[in-house]
Amino acid sequence: MAFITSLIAVVMAFFIFFVRMKASEKPTNAKKIILPPLFMSTGALMFIDPVFRVTRGELIEAVILGLFFSLFLIKTSKFEIRGNDIYLKRSKSFIWILLGLIVIRLGLKTYLGRTIDYRQLSGMFYLLAFSMIVPWRIAMYVSYRKLAAQLRPPILT
Repeated sequence: MAFITSLIAVVMAFFIFFVRMKASEKPTNAKKIILPPLFMSTGALMFIDPVFRVTRGELIEAVILGLFFSLFLIKTSKFEIRGNDIYLKRSKSFIWILLGLIVIRLGLKTYLGRTIDYRQLSGMFYLLAFSMIVPWRIAMYVSYRKLAAQLRPPILT
């Protein structure tokens, strides 16, 4: 089971990388930035089942680690104006950060899997991922809004 879930994580990482590369070829908008965390939030329904619930300490650890990892994603996510549109800049370091996060995730999963039930571990990794994606997307949105304000002509009254 651990091998299958690890393989799925690696496949998802490569999927994210290719989606990100494709995204840099098309203009972005606020919806494309805001919707992924909203869609991901439905995963919190796993916590309805008590076997996925984590302790307060595990929750704090997962959230702090997620916030820390989000800093790397924020640093590699920049926008640029091309013509009258805003595009996500390609970052050469994004793939390395993504691969590093996968390696860290697999290491943590192997280490923590010895002492924490895999269902609780699933809850922890969901919290870690959500805590990483939300600040990243908020930072992207703020950056996007700043550039979007530059595109709009000032309103004269």
